[in-house]
Amino acid sequence: MENRMNMQEIQPAAYKAMLGLEQFLATTKLSKTLKELIKIRASQINGCAFCIDMHTRDALAHGETTQRIFLLNAWKETSFFTEEEKTVLAITEEVTLINQQGLTNTTYEKALRFFTREIIAEIIMAIVTINSWNRIVVSTRLPVPGQPQ
Repeated sequence: MENRMNMQEIQPAAYKAMLGLEQFLATTKLSKTLKELIKIRASQINGCAFCIDMHTRDALAHGETTQRIFLLNAWKETSFFTEEEKTVLAITEEVTLINQQGLTNTTYEKALRFFTREIIAEIIMAIVTINSWNRIVVSTRLPVPGQPQ
């Protein structure tokens, strides 16, 4: 697939706004592990190869294991993820697939057992941000670095 456009060059103000969200997320209390799990899982759902590649590499650099990354698509079926992580992954799926049922009361109330409302808001912003990046990358066909042409 050929890249359609470079959003950063064509709409620099919009791109800068997206980077502003990333700068906000860098100040949150969310661990790097949770942030990368959110980014990888949403990117898997959205079929964003560029972001899956980027965030898998980032997760590995931050100490994530290959086994957990391999199993991320089937997180409900394994005990490799903590209940806290599973709750974040459930929120990620429900917000990413917002048209199906939205963030359910069951998942939200489970999240309140692990997180404050402030942290839940940060989780939601992390999900919204990666979903936005996925939509930019997929619609502009940004290639995975090193991808054969």
